Formats: sequence, C-alpha cells, structure tokens
Amino acid sequence: MPGVVEATAMPLERLEAEITQLAAHLDAAGCRWLLLVAEFDRRAGYETWGCRSCAQWLSWHCGVDERAARERVRVARALEELPAVRDAFASGRLSYSKVRSLTRIATAGNEDELVDLALHATAVQVERIVRAYRGVRDEHDETAEANRRHAERHVRLDANDDGTVSIHGRLPAETAAVVRAALEAVRTRGPAGPAATTNADALAEICETYLAVGPHARTGGERTQVVVHVGEDRECTLDDDTWIAPETARRLACDASVVEVRPGGTASKRTRTVPAATRRAVHARDRGCRFPGCHGRVFLDVHHIRHWAHGGTHDLANLVELCWHHHRLVHEGGWSLRREPGGADGTFVAIDPLGRVVRPGQPARTGDQHAIEDDNRRRGIAIDSTTPIARWYGDPLDLDHVVTALWCIDHRGPAGPPDDEEDADAA
Repeated sequence: MPGVVEATAMPLERLEAEITQLAAHLDAAGCRWLLLVAEFDRRAGYETWGCRSCAQWLSWHCGVDERAARERVRVARALEELPAVRDAFASGRLSYSKVRSLTRIATAGNEDELVDLALHATAVQVERIVRAYRGVRDEHDETAEANRRHAERHVRLDANDDGTVSIHGRLPAETAAVVRAALEAVRTRGPAGPAATTNADALAEICETYLAVGPHARTGGERTQVVVHVGEDRECTLDDDTWIAPETARRLACDASVVEVRPGGTASKRTRTVPAATRRAVHARDRGCRFPGCHGRVFLDVHHIRHWAHGGTHDLANLVELCWHHHRLVHEGGWSLRREPGGADGTFVAIDPLGRVVRPGQPARTGDQHAIEDDNRRRGIAIDSTTPIARWYGDPLDLDHVVTALWCIDHRGPAGPPDDEEDADAA
C-alpha cells in the first residue's frame, strides 16, 4: 500500500504535521458535508429513495451508523443557525467533536464566547464544560429538563462476540418507574433463593407475554381485520362508513384476516390471506424488511408483490416482508417492488413513482487522497499543521468560573446607556 510505505518513511515531525493538517482539512470538509446534509434533509431528498428519514439514508448511502447519523443530522440543522460556530468549523479551527458538543448549548447570544472558549480548550474540556453548564441551565427550567430527558430516551441492543447481547438504555424517571415495577412484579412471582428470578429473567418473561398475547390480546397475523364495502363506483368504506382509498384497502388486506360483506348484508367467513405456515416461511427467508436500504426487523407486514385481489397467489415467490413504512410506500406512495433476476432468495429492487430503479447495492466510490485538501484550497481556506490545535497552555480548567461566565452571558440584559448619559439624566 503506497500510503503506508510513504508514512513509514516520514520523519516524526513531518508525520505529526501531516496528521494535524489533514485533521483540519477533514473538519473543514466535514462542515461542508454537514451543510449539504442539512439542505438534503430540508428538501426531504431521502424520500426519493424510499427512506423514512435522512439518518436512514446516511446509514445506507454513506456507511454511517444510524444512531451516529441521527446525531449528525441534529448538528447539521444546528449549524444553519450558528454562523460563528459554522465559520470556525468550516475553516478547520474547530473539530466535529467540539462542534457536536457546542451545538447542545450554543445560541445566537452566546456562540461567539463559546467559539473562543472552544478554540482554547481540548475536546475533552469542551465536553466537560457543556455537560456541566447543561446541568446548571436546565436545573432552572423544569419543563426544558423534562423535554430533554424525554428526547434522550433510548434502548439499544449490542451483539457481543460470544453471542450474548448487551442492553443499554436511558429512560425518563417516570418511564423507568413503570419498567421497574413491571420487573419487580415478575420477580416476586418467582422462586426465592439461588433460583430466584433475576431482572434478565423478568424482562424475558415480559417480552414472551407480550409476544404471546400482543396488544389487546391480538397476535401478529390477526393485527388487522378488514371489512370493506365496495360500491358500484368502486368507492371503499369500512364497516363504520369511513371512506378509505382503494390502495389503502389493498394494503390492509395484504396481511390480515378479511371478511367480505356481500350485497344484502351477508358476510363471508373470515379468512386469513397469508396462512400461518407461509408467513413463517417468508420471515425465515427475509428476516426483516426487504425494501432496498431498510434494515427494519419490527412492525412488519407480509406484502403481495402481485396483490391477491388482482389474481396474485399466496405462494412464497409472490410474498415479501416489508416494514409498515415501506408497505405503505409501496401501496399509497406509488412505489413498486420487482424481484431481481435469479433473486429467489428475496433480493428485490424498488421502482419509484417516476420509474427510477433503486437497488440494494451502490457503485464503488473512488477519489484522490488529496482531493479534500485541493478543494479546501480552492475555497480559500488556509490550513496548516497548527490550525486544529487547541490554544490551551496546560493550566487547570476552572469549571466553576467557566459555567458562571456562561450563565451570565445567557442572562445578560440589553445594553444600557453609557455612564455619562445616565449622569446627565440624573442631573
């Protein structure tokens, strides 16, 4: 590899300079990339690929983990409202790590001071400052704190190398109280002593119970029972006379039990469109949504490629698993799915309403290793090996002083008249 050979031949000082200079170039390019992401998100460009969010599109097209992609979209949106932070980032003087932290507390009123602070602090110090200030600021606004905790709620399952799974999460206090009570209720029903029920056992039992009875005691195949009246003008209404689009009726009937009401009010026997055994076979093959770029494994329907109302069969070859979002996109959104030649394993392409084909694979990207640097130079961005280095002199961080100063900045009132004008008014 030429790059590795070149690096091993570099003097240490040259190696250090290359690392810091290229880091600044990457940050400058990263700022431009985020601004492009913000505009792409604003225009909802991800919808042309059938994605439910910009983060999902970034995960598919740019190889960004979806959780990290959501954070990048947040930062991208914030940069549009923070010109001082954006300019320092675009010039390579602030790293993405610092910018990500600053955008959690930066406003039009304090961003100048925050940028100056970040230029003189390391990324670790900036994160400490932001975390400390958020605690002080939100302590005085209970509603903002409650909203923040709600927005940050999440549960994440990470697969370990030995086949186990680690569960990480963050819940608001009121939600955690419900979860804690549910776990305790299951534990108290279990045996005592060495065989006592653990939280892990209790969580598994709760999940098993939900999967067994479902919401309102309904299971997956019985989630939707559709009773549709079709008039002579092909108008579709539900049993309570609610109008629905014909395509909505077809989507609901794709994977449900169906009762056909004939003229005169007589109803047919309820039938299931997809037999349970076939449904299991579809899931065993697809293991989640097969729409290109989607990785959904929950909230799934079985979709008929050729709808049974149009003569399609319930055979495995005519069925595919789709998440609720993409199932609706295929029916009401004007998209369609087509099996790839030789794609009996469930490989599909999607066709958007304009006839453009979306495939699972993406073409390989190529580029010059110096393209980012050349582009930054063309834009007049001056970067050298000292650009991204913090102007910190090694002195201890006085966190109390910094937080107090930020508090005063955010709560300063409008500027009053000069002292001599006040004296004149008093006279």
